[in-house]
Amino acid sequence: MQFFTEISTVKAGIEQAKKRPIQSLFEEHENRAENFSLAAAGLFLDYSKQNINEDELNSLIAWAKENNLVDKIKGMFAGDKINHTEQRAVLHTILRAPREVKQQVLTEQLSEQVITTEQHMVNIVDEVYQGKRLSSTGAKFTNVLAIGIGGSYYGIKVGLSALHPYHSTGLHVHVLANVDGAGVTEKLAKLNAATTLVVVISKTFTTQETLLNAKAIKDWMLAELSSSTALEKQWIAVSSNVEKAQEFGLSPDNILPMWDWVGGRFSLWSAVGLPLALAIGNDNFTRLKQGAYTMDQHFKEADFERNMPILMALIGMWNRNGLDYQALAVLPYDHALRALPGYLQQTDMESNGKSVSNQGKKLPWLTAPIVFGQEGTNGQHAFMQLMHQSDEIIPTDFIVALQGTSDFEENHKVLVANCFAQSEALMQGKSLQQVEAELKEQGESDEEIRRVACHKTMKGNTPSNTLLMQSLSPEALGAILALYEHKIFVQGALWQINSYDQWGVELGKHLSEQVLALMADSSLSHQMSPSSVNLIRAFVQKK
Repeated sequence: MQFFTEISTVKAGIEQAKKRPIQSLFEEHENRAENFSLAAAGLFLDYSKQNINEDELNSLIAWAKENNLVDKIKGMFAGDKINHTEQRAVLHTILRAPREVKQQVLTEQLSEQVITTEQHMVNIVDEVYQGKRLSSTGAKFTNVLAIGIGGSYYGIKVGLSALHPYHSTGLHVHVLANVDGAGVTEKLAKLNAATTLVVVISKTFTTQETLLNAKAIKDWMLAELSSSTALEKQWIAVSSNVEKAQEFGLSPDNILPMWDWVGGRFSLWSAVGLPLALAIGNDNFTRLKQGAYTMDQHFKEADFERNMPILMALIGMWNRNGLDYQALAVLPYDHALRALPGYLQQTDMESNGKSVSNQGKKLPWLTAPIVFGQEGTNGQHAFMQLMHQSDEIIPTDFIVALQGTSDFEENHKVLVANCFAQSEALMQGKSLQQVEAELKEQGESDEEIRRVACHKTMKGNTPSNTLLMQSLSPEALGAILALYEHKIFVQGALWQINSYDQWGVELGKHLSEQVLALMADSSLSHQMSPSSVNLIRAFVQKK
């Protein structure tokens, strides 16, 4: 069943779109580039290279309205329990809203707790910067180690790399997520126990990877310092399980709360963002949240026809469910945004990688695309070969800043030129006739032309968005992250799924406990396949 079969005008457009060249849309409407672009929250979106015309897009907008998207948006911002499987609100947006908005939406007690937590974060950053918060040896902190995984890691990682030019002098922030001991070894080689502040991030304080890494760092620090106050003075936890954090050895004064209405992959705006705030300072962290809040306001208030997250969501659904494209490439042409594709893999695929409706029924349509990407221009020398010459059409989001952050202006000009050229090349392609004409002009023989021409053709007709910003400022990053958050929300709402649970993550966790038990005692009863049993045996019997 096609997702859009209920909209006859859209269904007809799908069949036409599969056959038409995107370039023909520019020929039909000379103002297409202007009409299919808009600015919001300091960002500029050009979606004119998408394979959709005005009538088709208007039909999708009307359909979204008919499906009560306006009310769903209002419900999310108002704190309705839209995460219905866990009976939770989805209110990460409130964490970047002004104080008065917090007080309007949250209960008095909860709003005060949020405001107090934010002030606690500000105080910690100021105290570390000013040398008022010192290690157990009386030394000033030079390094911060953030320990977390999933949503307690990706947001921090993308923020640290994206806002590197805004890092404060003398304080280096590291992240540790993977349970692989090699990662622990790598971090320890960079750290001095006497000058390291550790931030452990785990909502339940039971996450296997985080606790194992935290224990390794704890043992190292205690062995290095032989100090009974190291955990009290040099460790901070962000968790909703205060009791567990205290059992680990942390002072209750150094435990910042998490709330069940903030999902992990949307938690950068909460105390989870403390390591980033320590890296860039309170003022820049505030600017980051202000950029996101500006996008929030645009999303809430702009008409659908000029609403950036809604347009990106609808066009994405058109590509996924109408034109049957299974993937989305996110290509930031900015070294600082190299972590963004990985971040969006989690926010998109963990949110909307579902196949069961809100009513508990199997969906007859596909949901989240496969998201991947890499910084430009590296991707051009890797997977973009497939994008140009395979039969797969992979819609693409190009992201680039008009102004670079380095002094190498010529490098940045070439970078931007490559970004613009790739979006054009993916759309235009190159026909056999074009290749033959070029080879003939180069003086190649007819025999040589026949031999190589077909190998140089490019299919073209690949749709793309191009997202521009003046520069990669904290405000711009905040707006980008909020833009994709809202796009994901819209798609989940219209696909009729819960974007805010992640039960698929839990099965592997449960089975890993069984595997560990079998490693310790092979006589235990189990339901493991012979394949897994043989793999476990190979590990146990290793030399």
